[in-house]
Amino acid sequence: MSMGFHSRSKIFSTFLLLSLFHFAHSKKPNILLHSAYSQLKNNGFPSGLLPANVLDYSLNQTSGDFSVKLGNPCQITLPPDNYLANYANTITGRLREGHIAELNGIRVRAFFRWWSITGIKSSGDDLVFEVGMVTAKYPSKNFVESPECEGSASLQ
Repeated sequence: MSMGFHSRSKIFSTFLLLSLFHFAHSKKPNILLHSAYSQLKNNGFPSGLLPANVLDYSLNQTSGDFSVKLGNPCQITLPPDNYLANYANTITGRLREGHIAELNGIRVRAFFRWWSITGIKSSGDDLVFEVGMVTAKYPSKNFVESPECEGSASLQ
């Protein structure tokens, strides 16, 4: 029996919601490395979109192109069903007020495969996550604090 598009979309949305609750209860980023987190806040995003192990970042102020370097690739297990989210060692994209586009380096596992998060938009008190043509909206208050990584991960 195959699931329809709307059923898959609802399940994926539920998965993203569960991940937000995990991020909301994680630790704050290291105060000495707050610049990447501050850039998110300055552009309308909560700092919890990045894990707590950021080592360095670069941002082209003109184009918005950015690169974030983590200490190691990072894996987070999302309760209650042990869904996985992986952050690559380097995360890249284009940052503008209220929109992160061309995002590379963050993937979630759902429906027995890995899905890349390709963009994030800030819309009032909500964040809209883009996974290809599928979007899911969640309260940005769920991303106030940065998650701690459980260990290194290899992106599949």
